[in-house]
Parts: sequence; structure tokens; C-alpha cells
Amino acid sequence: MEPAPLFATAFFGFELHPFELNTWKVIGLSGSVVFGLRFILQGIASERAKKSVIPFGFWECSLLGCLLSLSYFAIYRKDSVGIIQNLLPLPIYIRNLYFRYRDRAGEK
Repeated sequence: MEPAPLFATAFFGFELHPFELNTWKVIGLSGSVVFGLRFILQGIASERAKKSVIPFGFWECSLLGCLLSLSYFAIYRKDSVGIIQNLLPLPIYIRNLYFRYRDRAGEK
């Protein structure tokens, strides 16, 4: 049996494993990145407005990130926690995008 690397066990108490990258992990990581970008968009929009605002792109990033993460958890990982975590807010994202598209269509 090969011993765990000294650094990993001495400082963290667990063994570090090599990072494996495949198509599904890229999809899952992309979902996390897109989902995280929504906060950057929201922060920039709030700074520009000098008040707390939620820009249109926030809901688009929320939906896209959620769908990417949901596909990763549902198809690749088959992880019920990840599925529920991404499935529950999905109707809220869709509803907010519906309101935004409806309102923009009415302005024309």
C-alpha cells in the first residue's frame, strides 16, 4: 500500500487525488462558472446604478448555469442532492425570465 503524500495528510487530513477531466465534468464546471458569473453581473449593475438591482443577465445566467449543473447531476452523477438543489429554483428562474421577456415585448 502506497502512503498518502505527506503534505496532504499533514495539513488537511486527507489524501489528494489527481484531478480527472471529462466531458461531463466540463459541463458541470461550466454550469458552476456561469452560475457564479451572475453575481459579478449583479455587482456591476448595482455599482453602476448606485443601488441594488438585478439585471436581465442575472436570470439568464441563473437558468443556463442551473440547466448545465442539473444535466451534470442528473445524467452523469445521478446525484439526488444535486438534482434537487438545481431543480427547486428552476421555476423561479423561468418565471422571472418570462416576466422580463413579456415586459420588454410590451415596451415595443
